[in-house]
Amino acid sequence: MVRLDAYEQAIVEALANYQGEPISTVIRQLAMRKAEELLPASTVGSVNAGGR
Repeated sequence: MVRLDAYEQAIVEALANYQGEPISTVIRQLAMRKAEELLPASTVGSVNAGGR
């Protein structure tokens, strides 16, 4: 669950509408990009391989 204020919600909705995707997909993509950015490169490969 993600809690957003009205401004944050509007930004995510606008991005989802622009991309033609559900809001949940946009939030997931953003979260995964940030997680990959924060994790060491060697960890990201093992995390991605484990889920597939």
